[in-house]
Amino acid sequence: MFIVSIDEDICEGCELCVEGCPARILGFNGEKAFVSGDETECMGCEACISVCESGAISIMEV
Repeated sequence: MFIVSIDEDICEGCELCVEGCPARILGFNGEKAFVSGDETECMGCEACISVCESGAISIMEV
């Protein structure tokens, strides 16, 4: 199982992670990305990490 998290202090608000997440668990509030679904539904594919230029996203395997 994987858990995704976004550091809102680092997020630049580009929204690329939201568009790239195949699990559709990331959202955007107009300024920052956030985990809008169950963070444990992350598939661990790292698609969000690969598009995040600010390094705000982390995935942890539990």
